[in-house]
Amino acid sequence: MKLGRLNHIGVATPSIADSIVHYRETMGATKIHESFDLEAQGVKVCFVDTPGQNGTEGTQIELIEPLGPGSPLANFLEKNPAGGQHHICFEVEDIEDARKWFEEQGKRILGTTRIGAHGTPIFFLHPKDMMGQLTEIMETPKEGAHWSN
Repeated sequence: MKLGRLNHIGVATPSIADSIVHYRETMGATKIHESFDLEAQGVKVCFVDTPGQNGTEGTQIELIEPLGPGSPLANFLEKNPAGGQHHICFEVEDIEDARKWFEEQGKRILGTTRIGAHGTPIFFLHPKDMMGQLTEIMETPKEGAHWSN
């Protein structure tokens, strides 16, 4: 398995609308995608693009807000009411090869492989097995498959 680029950093927020204002006014963000509900995961999502260098695609910030009190994100926000960094996401060429790789190392995978916010397969690795960081592994989007709005 070969680790790919850092695709995004997930930031939990009690309000995507307020977070958009912060990224636009405080951080100077100019490309903010339309938010959408990812009901299968119980969250609302909004991507903020950061510029890359030399014509490359930058890393995104994934703003995530719970859709309701039953959302898996609700517990995180109870402990961190202002929100904060929730996870990091790395791309891999083949999601099944990556899953096998991590399983063979004894890393705990949280749940099944499912379709994430970019429309590609993902899974999460337990923070205790990843230096304290919830880690999302995402199959690199194929040409034209990258989510954008």
